[in-house]
Amino acid sequence: MKKYLHCARLLLLTLLLTACGQAVEVQPLPAGSTILAFGDSITHGTGAARIHSYPLLLGEKTGMNIVNGGIPGDTAARAGGRIQSLLGQHQPALVILELGGNDFLAKTPATKVKEDLRGIIRAIRERDIPVVVVAVPSFSVLRASAGRLKDNDLYAELGEEENILIIEQVLADILSTDSLRADPIHPNAQGYQVLAEGIYQALQEAGFIGG
Repeated sequence: MKKYLHCARLLLLTLLLTACGQAVEVQPLPAGSTILAFGDSITHGTGAARIHSYPLLLGEKTGMNIVNGGIPGDTAARAGGRIQSLLGQHQPALVILELGGNDFLAKTPATKVKEDLRGIIRAIRERDIPVVVVAVPSFSVLRASAGRLKDNDLYAELGEEENILIIEQVLADILSTDSLRADPIHPNAQGYQVLAEGIYQALQEAGFIGG
């Protein structure tokens, strides 16, 4: 447990140093707001019991209503077809977007993944809803085993081009840490705890939620 806590603190420090470097103007969310967590199996919670999914854990931390819009196997290319329905149904005050991993596994060019993500981001912002993006690593079994996964560069580029908050390196670091992952591409229960805490800290630092 002591080793896990030390690891979690290091990951959160890395997250805060990267996320806080972006000057993104935000408005605090009203108490009890709805947040849409939109993504793939990472958002869904694959690799642990559903009670350990990051949206559920984040809801407990924030007191917000977090809608889990994660579908295992989803890609940035396909997800654009369902975002409008979820936005209309839930009217979220914020969207947390986590997609790209399955695209990378399918060897989709990063340039296409980037534009598919941009399309989703713009569809959300057209409704005057802010969006935060969780960066996803370029997957490699070898680099994961050696603890060297890093975010695909497209996320930092999107952050600059679209002026949005990118939560950088936290997922890559979790998936590079044996004790925090269920398999090479999914966190375990402890990993999801670190992910939820990292997103929570980033939202606090950015000003979306209070301390």
